[in-house]
Amino acid sequence: MLWGMLAQSIPDIDFVAGFWMSTPETLLAHRGFTHSILFGLLIVPVFALLAERLHRPHNITFRKWMMFFAAEVFVHLFIDAFNNYGIGWFEPFSHHRFSFNAIYVADPFFSVWPAIACCALLIMNRFHLHRKIWWKFGIILPAFYLCYCVMNKIVIDHEVSKQLEAREIPHERYFTTPAPLQNWLWFVVAGNDQGYSVGYTSVFDHQSTIPLNYFPRNDSLLQSAPQDDDLKRLLRFSQQYYTLEKWNDTLVFNDLRFGQEIGWYDPKEKFVFHYYLNFPTNNDLVIQRGRFEGWNKTVAYSLWENIKGH
Repeated sequence: MLWGMLAQSIPDIDFVAGFWMSTPETLLAHRGFTHSILFGLLIVPVFALLAERLHRPHNITFRKWMMFFAAEVFVHLFIDAFNNYGIGWFEPFSHHRFSFNAIYVADPFFSVWPAIACCALLIMNRFHLHRKIWWKFGIILPAFYLCYCVMNKIVIDHEVSKQLEAREIPHERYFTTPAPLQNWLWFVVAGNDQGYSVGYTSVFDHQSTIPLNYFPRNDSLLQSAPQDDDLKRLLRFSQQYYTLEKWNDTLVFNDLRFGQEIGWYDPKEKFVFHYYLNFPTNNDLVIQRGRFEGWNKTVAYSLWENIKGH
């Protein structure tokens, strides 16, 4: 289990980049090369050689060590593609980020089952006959839930696409991604280089139209932004889903892919990812700082009401 924990976590070693890189550099470094197929192909035999040598004498073949570590590393790389951050499978040969936007990055309905199974396996004697039941429990239930999330994604995308066409909303691109902590209320973004319409819809909605609010992109504000490499990195990271705003004397870059802070409660609320272009040193934890800003009982109840649909 310790080897599994280490191998499952090794792609996230890219967090150390934050100790010396700027925030935009760190954003691109995370889920970059250490989440690539090439990195997996390089690290798996290294782990297999270490484990095979450290545990001698044993009756485990090198092929089995390879299969074990390949499962741990590549399952990590596969699952990370299902949330909205994006993952560079083909780094360093291609900077394209893959993101299926099918599950929230911290969905307790996905994580609780392997957590329960891990606790059970830690408590049980390693020769207990029920251990096989528990490791299957910890793998099969999350797999079923992930499939369920993909089904919800397909349903939501079909409905959003149909409405965008029927309402003749101008858009060159759109995406949908789950709102926080669940998979039934979804965040919708659709638009083009002029701006984006954003809103929320539930898989249980029966209303004829999805309420959408328009946010202009305000590209003209880029002229007053510092023209440096960090700005280029932010533009690349956002995959074109960005807007710019002026907050008093502060020029703000919004990456729309991470949703609004409490957008289902206040449709005009600011976006989770807001980067201060002219105050770059004030952007630590730029993705995390807005995830649960403004939450209280009323907001949580509003989330529940929106999940139930209209």
